[in-house]
Amino acid sequence: MKYIKYLIICLFITVACGETLAQNTDDARALVKEGVKLNDEKKYAEAIDKYRQALKIDTGSMFASYQLAYSLFLSGKGTEGLPRLQKVITGDEKLRAAAYDLSGLIYFKNRQYAEAETKAIEAIKLDPKHASTQRVYALVSFHQNKRAQALLGFCSFILLEPNTARSAEAYGNIQHIIQGGNLKPEPGEMAPHAIDANTNALNQAITQAVADFSKRRYASAGDLLAAELKAIFTNIGQLVEKQTGNDFFRKYMAVYFYQMAQSSNMPAFARLISSNTPESAQWIKNNPQPMADLDAWVKATERGF
Repeated sequence: MKYIKYLIICLFITVACGETLAQNTDDARALVKEGVKLNDEKKYAEAIDKYRQALKIDTGSMFASYQLAYSLFLSGKGTEGLPRLQKVITGDEKLRAAAYDLSGLIYFKNRQYAEAETKAIEAIKLDPKHASTQRVYALVSFHQNKRAQALLGFCSFILLEPNTARSAEAYGNIQHIIQGGNLKPEPGEMAPHAIDANTNALNQAITQAVADFSKRRYASAGDLLAAELKAIFTNIGQLVEKQTGNDFFRKYMAVYFYQMAQSSNMPAFARLISSNTPESAQWIKNNPQPMADLDAWVKATERGF
């Protein structure tokens, strides 16, 4: 009889605790919802306070941790959110890609480009269709004078996000790289560290690929770009076959664009990359079939990691 009474008491306590936990979870979610609304209104300090309140109630809320880190980033305190994002990366599979992406942005804004590159790569592996992450990868590579990684990264970004202001900017960066330019350090920014032998060889592969194009004549700027990119993709693709390390760049970027260079899609790809120019915009309008063929190739061609 005493045993039955004990079981009843335990069951009562379990139910009561469950109800309390459920209430706490609901309260935390309500606070996070308020925080998201405040964040959308650009009231970042108030949003941060709501997220902190929520985490006091539900210390394991990964969504609250992510949102806290996001509001901290928007308020100019991104590095404070990095420990929260690391918890999300290890504790929530659904938010992992977003947490890696935000970490990359924070490191990028803090001019920690190597760290930003690492986080961007992990984010791309988890969500390869997220255009912004591809853009971050390209930008942080450019800031490290990794011109091949940057150029292919910008190309990859534009494939996902053509015809925007950001893609027009990316095209400008591509042209700058092809013409031999490096990204100048911003005021107060240290010059890039010395690059390794593999990166230097990849940079030289671009220079060698376009060395004599100034002596050639093409019917249009789009034709010239197609020829330049084909030569660059080919040089880089053949070079990485002899290199070891940096599997992400070799498999995901270099091999993929080397395959494209060997296809018949380079004229269409060059126009897509430069679609912000009047000549390319008109070419795209006049040549729907090559553009459709390029789209089909992109969808059918797998990219490895």
